[in-house]
Amino acid sequence: MKFDLHRHNKSHGTGEFKLENFKHLGQDVIFEKGVLVFHPENIEIGNNVYIGHGTILKGYYKNLMVIGDYTWIGQQCFLHSAGGLRIGKAVGIGPKVIIITSQHEGRELDIPVYFTPLKFEMVEIDDGCDIGAGAIILPGVKIGKGAIIGAGAVVTQEVPSYEVWAGVPARKIKTR
Repeated sequence: MKFDLHRHNKSHGTGEFKLENFKHLGQDVIFEKGVLVFHPENIEIGNNVYIGHGTILKGYYKNLMVIGDYTWIGQQCFLHSAGGLRIGKAVGIGPKVIIITSQHEGRELDIPVYFTPLKFEMVEIDDGCDIGAGAIILPGVKIGKGAIIGAGAVVTQEVPSYEVWAGVPARKIKTR
């Protein structure tokens, strides 16, 4: 398989945004200093949402990022919605959380992984969850209602409602 080592990547823009460019923007949404937003036309944010300093909302030209009412997003988070991202109501997301919705398939052995096709998968975080600081949520994960994800956890599979998961990779610790 051939690939172009000299292909030119394009900028995704500055991340500067205007409130009127969002698909939907609820009342009393707080964007702290340094928040960057890409493709706000594909981002819906509910009422009373807090978005912490230095967070990046990485919308995509297709699929939606939906953030429910009363959700709190800590400082320096990276939320990616190429595969679609739905965050429910009253979700707490600690500082430096990373949520990814695409990854390279990497199946072909004769080319660098970077040049393999991207696979897009939705991430869903149901109402009332708490995601600990520095956790990483990988593509295709669904986190059930009221679940807790421990700080620094790497979530690679579905988390049922009201369970507490932690570790690398994340595993069930107990039920709430």
